[in-house]
Amino acid sequence: MKWLMQLPMQLQRVDEISFFWLSRHLRRPSGGSLARWISKSGDGYGYLIFCLLAFAIGDADAGALLTLLLLGFLIELPVYWLLKNTLRRTRPYERSAKFTSLIKASDKFSFPSGHTTAAFMFASLCATLMPSLSLLVFAWAGLIGLSRIALGVHYPTDILAGAALGTGLASFTLVAANGWLV
Repeated sequence: MKWLMQLPMQLQRVDEISFFWLSRHLRRPSGGSLARWISKSGDGYGYLIFCLLAFAIGDADAGALLTLLLLGFLIELPVYWLLKNTLRRTRPYERSAKFTSLIKASDKFSFPSGHTTAAFMFASLCATLMPSLSLLVFAWAGLIGLSRIALGVHYPTDILAGAALGTGLASFTLVAANGWLV
């Protein structure tokens, strides 16, 4: 029973060790500039640009994707905000005096990663409507998550939770929108 009580502390320790190793190695060779660019591509305007490009090339699913994304973000944003502000996990750079992040996060708490949640929700919705892009969009979503570790604002479990949450929210969005797009 004692091991069960110590499990959260042991998981936090493994997460911290993984974080320090990953953040150090992911900052190479660009010193973090590549991570900044990848992370910025996961800001909200990136999804809009993608949809506009899909419209511009005449993709028949561009309108459905935009509709699903709007509905998805209406669901995702309050869920993400509630989780972050309920769980209140301290960011890595605030927890360790020996570590300096490359950016200051726009919100206070770490778990789950909002960038990763949004990226995996986008990738899941996009892959559903445009299956030929599945590998590309999921690889990009994974890079978004890794960039957040490289920048020093998220632990690996924040990223894993964001990926799971985003994928789950995409499924929920598809169920909620069932019938609207047909």
